[in-house]
Amino acid sequence: LNLYTQTLDWGTGSLETLLQRAAHILSSVSGHIALVTIPQNSKSRLYHLQLVPLTKQQVMLVMVTDSYYTQSVVLDFPEDQSLPEVDEESWQRELQILSNFLNQKLRGESLMTLHCLDWGELDREFNNYAEFLRSILQELKVRSHSYAPILIRGISEALRQPEFSQLQQVQMLMQLLEQEQEQLFPLIFELPDCPEDSKRVIVRIGTENSLEALNVCTLITANYCKGDIPLGSVGLLGPTRMLYENAIAMVEATADYLSETLST
Repeated sequence: LNLYTQTLDWGTGSLETLLQRAAHILSSVSGHIALVTIPQNSKSRLYHLQLVPLTKQQVMLVMVTDSYYTQSVVLDFPEDQSLPEVDEESWQRELQILSNFLNQKLRGESLMTLHCLDWGELDREFNNYAEFLRSILQELKVRSHSYAPILIRGISEALRQPEFSQLQQVQMLMQLLEQEQEQLFPLIFELPDCPEDSKRVIVRIGTENSLEALNVCTLITANYCKGDIPLGSVGLLGPTRMLYENAIAMVEATADYLSETLST
């Protein structure tokens, strides 16, 4: 942590410059590939939700943020969900009641804190729609966790290691890092189920990584936060024989430094 404090100066550049320097230090010190995601828009807040009936088993969820950015997704009612026996007009009225309830509970909430809210309270007040509400809230979590660019440093040094001697492995890894970052992003930046887990280190070894290009690698990640809100993630990607204690400590120190800097 002292290395970052001595080397980086928050007052002399943009946030992206700070993250680039942090990634450079992490890759230089570790000898592995450093990955740092650029923060998502933590200021966006939910402005309005609307449930629009399509059929008796399908509903469109429309989400509008306070910057008037709009997303929509079609949701299926769970097959085992007991639906009320109502006509079309009554069904629309039921969905409007649900929309009003969700707006009352969620309007003004930061998109990045939706995963921390007490979903149990929603279930108790609308038990008949418990599964459907859970699917809505899960979709909101996914939508708040969209892809953001990844800063990557240390590729050339890391690829000199013997684990990356096979051309096909190198080509797959390079394609993932340079052209398929959207697939890599969910592995690096994972929203926790509760605030207490927001800063924990996650280690995935070999086939624990769901992407084939990473099956010979270890990926170590930790989120950096502003207060309790995860903004992005720091990671190291290297061979499975890496010195885990050192690598974990370096990832943790980088994430802690960024969290402290962004929270002051």
